[in-house]
Amino acid sequence: MKSSVPINRDIIILLDFGAQYSQLIARRIRAAHVYCEILPYNTSAAVIAAKKPCGIIFSGGPASVLDLNSPRCDESVLDLGVPVMGICYGMQLITVMLGGKVVVPDQREYGKAVLSVGQGLLFENIDKQTTAWMSHTLQVDQMPSGFRACAATPHCNTAAFENQERRLFGVQFHPEVTHTPQGHQIIHNFIFKICGCNGDWLMSSFAQTAIESIKQEVGDKRVLLGLSGGVDSSVVAALLHKAIGEQLTAVFVDHGLLRQYEREEVESVFRPRLRENLIVIDASKRFMDKLRDVSDPETKRKIIGSEFIEVFRDTALSVGQLDFLAQGTIYPDVVESGSATGMVIKSHHNVGGLPKDLPFCGVIEPLRLLFKDEVRELGTELGLPEEMVWRPPFPGPGLAIRIIGDITEEKLRIVRESDYVLRQEIANSGLGRSASQYFTVLTGLRSVGVMGDERSYDYTIAVRAVSTDDFMTADWLRLPYDILDKISRRIVNEVRNVNRVVYDITSKPPASIEWE
Repeated sequence: MKSSVPINRDIIILLDFGAQYSQLIARRIRAAHVYCEILPYNTSAAVIAAKKPCGIIFSGGPASVLDLNSPRCDESVLDLGVPVMGICYGMQLITVMLGGKVVVPDQREYGKAVLSVGQGLLFENIDKQTTAWMSHTLQVDQMPSGFRACAATPHCNTAAFENQERRLFGVQFHPEVTHTPQGHQIIHNFIFKICGCNGDWLMSSFAQTAIESIKQEVGDKRVLLGLSGGVDSSVVAALLHKAIGEQLTAVFVDHGLLRQYEREEVESVFRPRLRENLIVIDASKRFMDKLRDVSDPETKRKIIGSEFIEVFRDTALSVGQLDFLAQGTIYPDVVESGSATGMVIKSHHNVGGLPKDLPFCGVIEPLRLLFKDEVRELGTELGLPEEMVWRPPFPGPGLAIRIIGDITEEKLRIVRESDYVLRQEIANSGLGRSASQYFTVLTGLRSVGVMGDERSYDYTIAVRAVSTDDFMTADWLRLPYDILDKISRRIVNEVRNVNRVVYDITSKPPASIEWE
């Protein structure tokens, strides 16, 4: 089971042409309580029609619509009788598919632009002049027959168009990004006023659908879950337990790369629920032996992912017949690990399938189509404690990717203790909900300091805290100076072998959230 699709709910189909922000478009739609499913751009019109969508969106993309090999969708999609909105590349594609003309303009537009708005269904309740985020090399020069322009910028006469009779729409800018302040209203106009959606997709309905889907998929078979202690796997554990009860065996692997008191916290939450079906394995020596002298971050991730699979194999063989492996894969994991229209940013140990010799007949990934904030909503719906639902995310490779360079027990102690101080102070400050992700990194840099009137030459700890609603983009968190001061003083005073603390003020992009 790759995902749980809602039953009898409005659906918007997003055809992905390789846009950087495809998942962000979907997230904006889901935030309005309308389910959005992303499909490859070459999905047939028949498959799309079978899903009975209320509307279709063509995403942007990096290709040039003028290239012969540029991605094209099934032209019959425009004849399905449902509203279609093209964004950037999607608008240009609608243009050329219907006989219009797209050109390279004299003046290209990147970044914020002043948008002058005329009449159009997409622009109801939109200011006559607003800001829009442009990022295009091409633009519409001649609209297809039956279309009219609805908006313009100083360098783009057709920044939006519509054909109300055929219910076809296009915008040259990106309404999904925060840099288009009224973009959310444009999206709302499309999904509610044009497509007629009801906005009735809630986490409660997702939970019900997912539970029924899991029951149907699993039947009387058994499921093995790798319970990492992070938000995602914890929510999967709660969801599976509600669906199949004692048919679930959860394995918590202490790989020696955990946060302070992680093991104890996980056991306190799940031992009462799963009882003897919660298996705790101390595999720290096994992982540390494999990681000795390894510095490359991708190699670390692959070693840890491979070793997890081996631990699961050993567990399955020792426990008895276990038919499915469940994983806490979420949407950003899938996106960043690469797709048919994207590139690999970093490997995720829970994406990509299983070796053929594993004793499982399939993989269950019930969160595969959810963003992090949706996972938290689901966790609350399932009754998980707030402190677990709102704990900062923890990657599968654990502290291994929060140590730059090779991994030693001493380095693990340093990053573990400094991270614990940070988490305590964020909790004490009441900023836990504002900080979507926060952690410390052992940078591997040493510098000269003075401690107790003596010269020191010790490590530098970097503090990272970001705010985001989808984890596809993120902004660094403006922590108050007094909180940063307290964090720094406590780390230097309480964590041996640290004499300097720095704060990472880089957003995503260009940086990733984790350092490795």
